[in-house]
Amino acid sequence: MLNKQLIIYKIFAILFISISTSNAELIKPRSDIKPIDVVEIQLSGLQKNDNTFKDSGIEQTWNFAHPNNKKATGPLDNFKRMIKGASYKMMIGHLSHTITQLQRGENWAQFEVIILDKEKKYHKFNWQVEKYLLGGPLKDCWLTTMVSSPISLGSSI
Repeated sequence: MLNKQLIIYKIFAILFISISTSNAELIKPRSDIKPIDVVEIQLSGLQKNDNTFKDSGIEQTWNFAHPNNKKATGPLDNFKRMIKGASYKMMIGHLSHTITQLQRGENWAQFEVIILDKEKKYHKFNWQVEKYLLGGPLKDCWLTTMVSSPISLGSSI
C-alpha cells in the first residue's frame, strides 16, 4: 500500500514539475521589452503554437494582451476559441511574418503585420500596442490593445 501511494505521489510530482516548467518557458511582460518585440513575441508564439505545450503560443500572446483587451475577449479559453476561429486561425502555424512600424507616440505604437499562412496566402493586420501606465506588475510594459481583422492580400503562388 505504501509503495502504491509513493508511486502516485511521484506521478503527481512529475506532472506538477512538467506543468510548471512548461508555463515558465513563456515570456512575461517586462518594462524593458520594446513595442516591436512584443509583436514579434506574440507572432513567433502563434507561429509555433504547440511547440512548448498545447496552445503555448496562444497563451504567450495572451500574456501580452492589455487588461482592457482581455476584458473584451473574455477569459483565456474564450481567447483560444477566438484565435482558432475563422478570423484569426491563419495566424496559427503561419510560415512567416513581417512587422513594419507605421506610427508611434510616447505611449503607443502601431504596426502593419503581414503573415504568410500555411496555404501560402498573405494576410495583413494592423497591430497596436500601448504602454500600461497604471501600477502593479504590468506598469510601463508594452501590451497589445488591438489587432484588426485580417485583410487578404492573395496567394504567394
